[in-house]
Amino acid sequence: MIVGLTGILQALNPDGIMLRIGGVSMKLLVPTSNLNGLGKPGTQVHLYTHLQVTDDSLNLYGFAEEAGLKMFELLLTVGGVGPRVALGILSAMEPEVIGKAIVLEDSDTLSKAPGIGKRTAGRIILELRDRLDRETIGTEPSAIALDGEVVAALRGLGYTDSESRAAMRDLPNDKTLNLEDRIRQVLQQLGSHGG
Repeated sequence: MIVGLTGILQALNPDGIMLRIGGVSMKLLVPTSNLNGLGKPGTQVHLYTHLQVTDDSLNLYGFAEEAGLKMFELLLTVGGVGPRVALGILSAMEPEVIGKAIVLEDSDTLSKAPGIGKRTAGRIILELRDRLDRETIGTEPSAIALDGEVVAALRGLGYTDSESRAAMRDLPNDKTLNLEDRIRQVLQQLGSHGG
């Protein structure tokens, strides 16, 4: 299994790159969000990779960060989400944003990715929300779990999940805050929306 490649960037295309390794050039499908950070042709780059083998093709997917690869592989475990759809989601948003949207059950954010409707977003949330605490996706698992605890606490105070998620989307992502501080911030946000 090919899990990473280091080589010289030959060309950037809308759907990926050409990477030269020794005397061999390889095409890698890469999230568009990664393309700008790879540099110009002639630059040496390292990508974390996933090889997809089907009856009629071999496709190599590349990611600038390990978190992207892990989220891609996690998305592939969802029924109805293939490599192209998973790549599209990662082209639209960072792995941390995807993880947070799943934990907060925020289908609106996931639906912003091209080709992802409410039904697919709901399936992704349903199948992955309980796994994200156990999976490492490049963000602090504790931070993702903390956001889930904030929503649960606000539910106990009478706020709906959608109100809580909307308030949390507007907050800075400060991983140093504990549960109480995070709840306080969200309550202040909710108070500013209400008044």
